[in-house]
Amino acid sequence: MGPENPIFVDFMRCHPRPTLTVLLSFFLCGATLISLAQAPAKNAPGMKLSIRKATGPITLDGKLDEPDWQNAQPAKDFFLNYPVDTAHAPFQTEARVTFDDHQFYVSFVCYDDGTKDVVQSLRRDFDFDTSDNMGVFLGPYNDAINGFYFIVTPLGVQLEGTIASGGADGDGSYNETWDNKWYSKVTRYPDKWIAELAIPFKSFRYKSDVDEWNITFLRYDLKRNMTSSWIATPIQFIPASFAYSGKLVWEDKPPHHTTNISLIPFVAGGASQDKTADPPKDSELQAGLDAKIGITPSLNLDLTVNPDFSQVEVDRQVINLTRFEFQFPERRQFFLENNDLFERMGFPEARTFFSRRIGLARDTSGALVRVPILYGARLSGSLSKNWRVSMLNMQTKAKESIGLPGQNFTVAAIQRNFWAQSNVQFSFVNKESLGVEEGDSIKYFNPDLWQKKWNGRDTIRSLNKYNRVLAVDVESRSKDNTWYSSLYYSHSFDDFNVSKNQTGGGWLTYTKRAVNLSVGGSLIQQNFNAEVGFVPTKGVYPGIVNYYLMGQGFFWPKGKKVVNHGPGINAQVSTLPTGLMTDQLANLSYQINFLNTSSVQVMYNYIFQRLTNSFNPINDEFIKYRTGEEFGWNNITAFYISDQRKVFRYNLQTTFGEFYNGSNANVNGEVNYRYQPYGALSVRFDYNDIRLPGLYGKEKQFIVSPRMDLTFTDKLFLTTFLQYNTRADNVNLNARFQWRYKPASDFFVVYTENYLPQTFASKSRALVFKFTYWLNI
Repeated sequence: MGPENPIFVDFMRCHPRPTLTVLLSFFLCGATLISLAQAPAKNAPGMKLSIRKATGPITLDGKLDEPDWQNAQPAKDFFLNYPVDTAHAPFQTEARVTFDDHQFYVSFVCYDDGTKDVVQSLRRDFDFDTSDNMGVFLGPYNDAINGFYFIVTPLGVQLEGTIASGGADGDGSYNETWDNKWYSKVTRYPDKWIAELAIPFKSFRYKSDVDEWNITFLRYDLKRNMTSSWIATPIQFIPASFAYSGKLVWEDKPPHHTTNISLIPFVAGGASQDKTADPPKDSELQAGLDAKIGITPSLNLDLTVNPDFSQVEVDRQVINLTRFEFQFPERRQFFLENNDLFERMGFPEARTFFSRRIGLARDTSGALVRVPILYGARLSGSLSKNWRVSMLNMQTKAKESIGLPGQNFTVAAIQRNFWAQSNVQFSFVNKESLGVEEGDSIKYFNPDLWQKKWNGRDTIRSLNKYNRVLAVDVESRSKDNTWYSSLYYSHSFDDFNVSKNQTGGGWLTYTKRAVNLSVGGSLIQQNFNAEVGFVPTKGVYPGIVNYYLMGQGFFWPKGKKVVNHGPGINAQVSTLPTGLMTDQLANLSYQINFLNTSSVQVMYNYIFQRLTNSFNPINDEFIKYRTGEEFGWNNITAFYISDQRKVFRYNLQTTFGEFYNGSNANVNGEVNYRYQPYGALSVRFDYNDIRLPGLYGKEKQFIVSPRMDLTFTDKLFLTTFLQYNTRADNVNLNARFQWRYKPASDFFVVYTENYLPQTFASKSRALVFKFTYWLNI
């Protein structure tokens, strides 16, 4: 849905720099020269795989000696997708499926030659691209858009998640935060490894009244840098996408369960000390409950009472040198599960809903604080083959220490599928501040709304009593994923805004073997106000119009070292609604991807900004650049990723050159060493040497983040994470112990402390524990 992380910069000014014509000429010449010598392998989307009910018990032992496995139709003859798509996989895979009244069974036979597997750790929900693995991708609604996946490594480590947008949208289509109860067993043999999966029908949503499901199987062989799948898929597409899936044909009907309830009670407690608070010490003990209720096999109700998220890992700190708010990711599982309809509203520059606005707020000093949530409910799932729905309601307590009243949040979305992989979605987002009347701005105020820019001057407003947004999104994808388009429109309503409160945009992408091209744009009006959304330009511009053009070309050589290489362009322009240019970007790049999983990229950037607010990128202690000032600068970026199969791996990025009317030298990256599969040590870093003239400031800012991950077994994990941030003048320690004593049931102990970097004197500390238990009724 539009370009991720849009930057507003220049390629149309009259200073000496590339023009749009030069950029297009460069890119089109490169694309014209791209080799098309290799033709993609034939594929067979829609290939049938029959499933029959098991006549006897299935034992998870990695042997496949039951008659039902021997009689099941195999999915075999896997095709390579990467690094070439013109041949069968040299190491083949066979997959089989069956079921009984309670569980859906999958088995894999992954042939190999005994070469040591690459498995980063024993931690559940591992990163897909860091370990050898094998998985099944299911579309149980048969809509070619939504589904689930279940994956295991050769050491039996599990990963599961949900699929949206047909699985064709890169990482944005696959949500690994969905967590549920299922079982697996992996057995290693000299020439293969065999996996058996038992997935309870109660653990995922499906349509029991359809005769066919979308299904495919994907094997990721990292040690050889190979990806293969049951259905042959062109190399430019993801082989797990439903456009290149088969059909699971139910010869016997799947079970129709009438009762499907899971209760997840928890007990949490801890003690904290904050030397800046009054009183400085605090302790608490609380209990709560989550519940999952299957209304139908395809529609689920999630409930939470007094939820607690103390086990969630702390945010990774960043050095933000821009004028815009940084979007930290959501990590709380209740908000992440089944959230694809919510998170895809709008474009990245104007998201209608951002769940971190619920239960988190900033105090008057800008520090992020937790706002207690009383309860929440979410209804999500499929109403029929073509209709999906998702509704969320959350109620927070008043937080008088920051002047925030109790608030109610409601989000509702309904989606209608059409054509092969297309849909239209209508959404509604509402935030209501409870018990707020006229004149309550002294008792209660919302820090995010305390100061607003209206007609160029600061105006203090009382708390907004309500904020509502209506939105419509349309996604369309061709049957083979070559064409993708996205349109959105949103309209906000407040108790004070009556005009210029809309946003909308469009995006079109064309993907072929040799080229990927995208073009799009968006408009955000001055008074568009999505208080439960994410609009990073809000308060920076009095409305903004954005234009984008992006392209990447690919050569596919036949050598033994390089998979592909090619040029890229990225051109982005922003103007005020009046037409005045404010931000522009032009960059030219060249990237090479190697067969050993390493890659390198070099990029030239030109950036232009006409400031619409006073700003200093270092901090507010220095003199600010003034509204209306113009800056144009050039720099060079180089990026390198090492062989990801090695026990010692790293990635490095550096940008050197001009920065506003000065300069900046940036080096960032990560170094990682693993002791397979029991642990890993890593260090992330981000260093900036900013040199601005005169009183605008000179400063070296950096973050160093060492991290230790220990996986003692596939049930015991310890993560210790340290962050030293010179910009925030803080050292943060976070240690997290997890014991998964039963499937989907955990015991956590988390310790957090903040220090003064000069003396390492403690500023605040907290020790918490949490005990959860998953009970199926």
